[in-house]
Amino acid sequence: MALGAARESSCFLTAMASTFANWLRSPAAREYFFSTHFWGPVANWGLPLAALSDLRKDEEFISGTMTTALMCYSLVFMRFAWRVQPRNYLLFACHFTNATAQSLQDARFVNYWYNGGREKKLGVTIEDVADKATGKVTAAVKEAAKAAQDLKK
Repeated sequence: MALGAARESSCFLTAMASTFANWLRSPAAREYFFSTHFWGPVANWGLPLAALSDLRKDEEFISGTMTTALMCYSLVFMRFAWRVQPRNYLLFACHFTNATAQSLQDARFVNYWYNGGREKKLGVTIEDVADKATGKVTAAVKEAAKAAQDLKK
């Protein structure tokens, strides 16, 4: 049974490869590869590739504003790639990848700056910061009281 399924799968893959090879030699393939439907998305792949490589970088350097703008840009162009006739699947895939990567970057940004990721990375707790601030405020109040006392004399 398994041998028959392997043969069927092999025949299917061979037929698919043959169909693709025939299409590559056709005028339709040349028309596609020399059109903006191909080269536009190929050139545009720099954005998602850069975003994917940025996922390894430190959260300190993420720009929340720019990341959100790039995510919105890619969402708009995903819709464009889907609505244009004929549909541009390569452009859609490019912007889908970029929107996903930028969404992950935005999540990293929010976690780092607003959900305690920075403090966790630095090894600082809120209690430590509160104790230092309370000590500084108390010292400043005592100093101001002493200065007020000196002015009264």
